[in-house]
Amino acid sequence: MIILIIEKLFNQPIKMKRREFISKTSLSVAALTAVPISEVVASAIALKKKVAIVGTGVRGIGMWGNPVMKEFGDQVEFVGICDINEGRVKTAQKYLTQKVDTYTNFYQMMNEKKPDILVVTTMDSTHDEFIIKGMEMGADIVTEKPMTTDETKCQNILDAERRTGKKVTVTFNYRYSPHRQKIYELIRAGEIGEVTSVDFHWYLDVRHGADYFRRWHRKTENSGSLWVHKASHHFDLLNWWLESEPKSVYAQGSLEHYGKNGKFRGTNCRTCDHKKTCPFYWDITKSKYLTELYVDNNAYDGYDRDGCVFREDVDIYDKMAATIHYANNVNVSYSCTTYSPYEGYRIAFNGTKGRIDAWIKESGKMDRPKYDEIMVNKNFGDIEYIKIPQSAGHGGGDARLRAKVFNDNGKDEFRQAAGSRDGAMAILIGVAARKSIESGLPIKISDLTDLTPREKKA
Repeated sequence: MIILIIEKLFNQPIKMKRREFISKTSLSVAALTAVPISEVVASAIALKKKVAIVGTGVRGIGMWGNPVMKEFGDQVEFVGICDINEGRVKTAQKYLTQKVDTYTNFYQMMNEKKPDILVVTTMDSTHDEFIIKGMEMGADIVTEKPMTTDETKCQNILDAERRTGKKVTVTFNYRYSPHRQKIYELIRAGEIGEVTSVDFHWYLDVRHGADYFRRWHRKTENSGSLWVHKASHHFDLLNWWLESEPKSVYAQGSLEHYGKNGKFRGTNCRTCDHKKTCPFYWDITKSKYLTELYVDNNAYDGYDRDGCVFREDVDIYDKMAATIHYANNVNVSYSCTTYSPYEGYRIAFNGTKGRIDAWIKESGKMDRPKYDEIMVNKNFGDIEYIKIPQSAGHGGGDARLRAKVFNDNGKDEFRQAAGSRDGAMAILIGVAARKSIESGLPIKISDLTDLTPREKKA
C-alpha cells in the first residue's frame, strides 16, 4: 500500500521488491502503518541520486539532461545546472523537460544542492577544475571525454581521486556501440590469434570535421588539440580492444587546410562578406535551438558557435599521424584527416591467425549504408562478413552508456565501464603526440604521470 501511494505521488514506479524497499528506507514491516506518510515519502526521495550538471551546451543538455530525466527519472533527481554564461543556463532550463534550479556560481550550487553525482560537460581545459572541486565537495564525477587536456591536470585529477575516495567515470560512449563491441568479442575469442599490429585511420568530413575549427576547439589551450579532444575517443578504443596500455608515441602533424591557410576570412559566418563564395559557410540561424542557445547569448561571453574556420588564431593540427607502441608489443599506425568528403574510419587488426577489417561511414555525400561491416579473414580459411545494423546516438553507444552510468547492475561483461585510469591513458597518447611533434622525438607515456603502462589491463 505504501509503495502504491508513493508511486502515485511521483507518477513513477519504484523498481524494487517490497521487502528491498522497506529495508532500504529503514522501515520495519511492523512499523509501516505507524509511520507518517510524510516520512515514508522523504525516505523514498532519499533513495534517488541527486545529480547536477556543470556546462549547459548541446552535449550537456542533449546527452545528460533530458535523456537521463526521461530514462532514469525514477532513480535520479536533478538538483541544479550551472554555466558561467547566464543566458545559456537559462535557455538550457527552458529546453529541459523538468524544472531545475540554475546557477552561474559553481560553488554555490555544490554547497546548496550537495549532489551525489556531478556531470562535467564544460570546455575541456576546465574539466580538471570541476572534477577536482566536485570530488572535494563530496560528489562522484561523470565527465565527458577527454578527461582533461595535459599531463599536469591529469596527475592532479588522479591525486584528488585517491585523496578524496570519490569516483571518476569517463564517458567513452564509443565502447558501447554494437559494432565496436563485436570487434572486442572477436578479438577476445581469438578469431585471428594474437593481435600483433593495428592500422587505424579516421576521417573527419568537411561538415562535422570543419566544425571543430569553428568552435572553441580550434585552440590547443582550450581543447588540447584534436589529438586530445577527438582522438582520445579513438585511443581509448585501441586501449580497450587491445586490453593493454600505450608505452610510447611518435607523431607528426601540421595545419595545412584551415586557419591561416584560407584565402579569405571573417569573424563568424553570420556576418561574413564571403557567404556566397566560401564552401564552409554555415547558417546557424537555420536551427532555432542553436540560435537560442548560442547566438542569443553571445553577449554574455563573446562565444561564436559559428566562428570562421579560417581565423588566424586556429592553432590545432588538421593532419595527424602517429605510431603507438603498446606494452604488450602491439604496434599501431594511426592517422586522422579533418577535411575528407565523408566521415568514418577504417581499421584492421593483424593477428597470428588472420586479420579483422572493419569500416564505418557516418556521413557524407553518398548514402549512408544500413549496416556497418566487419570482415574476418583467416590465414588458411574462409572470409566471414558480419553486418551490424546501424543505430542512432554514436552507433547506439549513447543510450547504453547512460544505462551503465545511472542503472548499473554490476555486470560489465565487455569491460566497457571507464574510470580515471582509462581517461588518463586515452589523453596521454594525444599529449605525447603533441610533445613528439614539438620535439621530433618519441615520447614515453611513463614520463608524463606516475602511471606505469601495463602490459595487460587489470
